[in-house]
Amino acid sequence: MPRLSRLFVPGLPAHLIVRGNNRQDIFLCDGDRRYFLQCLVDAATRSRMAIHAYVLMTNHVHLLATGETADSFPKTFQSVGRRFVAYFNARHQRTGTLWEGRYRSTVVQADTYLLTCHRYIDMNPVRAGLVSLPVDYPWSSHRHYSLGQRDDLVTPHCLTQGMSGSGPGRRAAYAAMFEDPLSAEALERIRYCLNNAWALGTPSFCHSVETQIGRRASPLVRGWPKGKKRGAPPDANEGV
Repeated sequence: MPRLSRLFVPGLPAHLIVRGNNRQDIFLCDGDRRYFLQCLVDAATRSRMAIHAYVLMTNHVHLLATGETADSFPKTFQSVGRRFVAYFNARHQRTGTLWEGRYRSTVVQADTYLLTCHRYIDMNPVRAGLVSLPVDYPWSSHRHYSLGQRDDLVTPHCLTQGMSGSGPGRRAAYAAMFEDPLSAEALERIRYCLNNAWALGTPSFCHSVETQIGRRASPLVRGWPKGKKRGAPPDANEGV
């Protein structure tokens, strides 16, 4: 079966992930993480890509971002890939590829799933057992939103900007989203759409995306596993 083209609609947020080859670590020290973030700031600025949320895990990176043009995402990842791999190989005395193929992405319906994706991304270190609370993890955008910590990489989406007024109220409202974990259904849907390049949203949103890009944005009814209802994703191939 041919690989589907990536979903992209200018102005719509997208959930993106890039992994280390064979799930190998892509960050071996804090210096690696700082350099990666600097590369990402530089590339995203040049490519007109606004990053709303991120997390740097040991062997993969999640982003929630909006691109102004069809080149915003690929140009950003190409630039970061070239700079960071050259740095990483030189610093750690290795050769060869670092990434597991191309990045994955899915278009996100902002008013339905944007804040859910924020929660999914920020909670990655907690689900991985690295910390007990998302605020304890220094390599994500969570502290920017919940504590007001400066982060040059982050450009908040208008939906997060509009949470509970401004200042302390907005930060408290953001932190309150993490008092309860995401449901198993939400986790499964996010992972399935990201792994299979389907849009993350309602049927009407998926239809709108299909009209704009000229390819399916959700699976056919017959593609759902036995026992699954239409609109509910199959089991995720693997957690991300």
